[in-house]
Amino acid sequence: MMRAPRFSFVNIAFWMGIAFLYLPMFVLVVYSFNESRLVTIWSGFSVKWYAELFQDKQLMTAVWRSLQIAFYSATSAVVLAIFASIVVVRIKTFRTRRVFTTAITAPLVMPDVIIGLSMLLLFVAMTQMIGWPEQRGMTTIWVAHTTFCLAYSTVVISSRLIEMDRSIEEAAQDLGASAMTAFVRVTLPLIMPAVLAAWLLSFTLSLDDVVIASFVTGPGATTLPIEVFSSVRMGVTPKINALATLIILVVSLVALASWFISKRYNDKVAVALKSERS
Repeated sequence: MMRAPRFSFVNIAFWMGIAFLYLPMFVLVVYSFNESRLVTIWSGFSVKWYAELFQDKQLMTAVWRSLQIAFYSATSAVVLAIFASIVVVRIKTFRTRRVFTTAITAPLVMPDVIIGLSMLLLFVAMTQMIGWPEQRGMTTIWVAHTTFCLAYSTVVISSRLIEMDRSIEEAAQDLGASAMTAFVRVTLPLIMPAVLAAWLLSFTLSLDDVVIASFVTGPGATTLPIEVFSSVRMGVTPKINALATLIILVVSLVALASWFISKRYNDKVAVALKSERS
């Protein structure tokens, strides 16, 4: 059996891609422990910027506000995406099904600037017509992010719903379960991995958004990306490096925990299948 050469083009391209992605993060983590206020000049090891980060009330408030908006946006987008996926996949006699599908998935290919501007014009028109919203803030950001994340969540959930064997749900209805009971107790658990994936994707997109939030935000509703972007334009401070390092740490721990849980689950399934065969 021939082995691939150690310094083949594929291996070199792979490691160059890894370095391109993760080397800037590594430099950022290292310089978060820099004692100097100048992020490009190393003057010694220090953790004082982490202490100053937690003392910065404005930045911490922006972090908490962004987490709240991301949680509410992801949750509402996933709930709406479940119903939208049912319409797209299951209801074949829906006359305007193609129009509905196109309208749901349009934000996937639409620039963020267009989405943000259209949401801003919508909120301005609604304020003039019905008096809501009185001012732009967390609520308007939540509505805009829900609309934006709905497209991604629908694609993820509907792809899993298409692959599901519908005969299992029909068997539950034959045994006396109502359509709602069969969906909640049979279909929903089967598509739950896709639902969780859609929620995590929506949470990340909402937490990372700058363009749409900048259009629909208002006084006292600055999110973390907008706060970081505003501070970076005036010069990067080591506090931003410390904040980015903590975010990288949290994401890494979540990924590691997910890998560990999935590995244990796969091991249990393998052991169960082995015992059944024996």
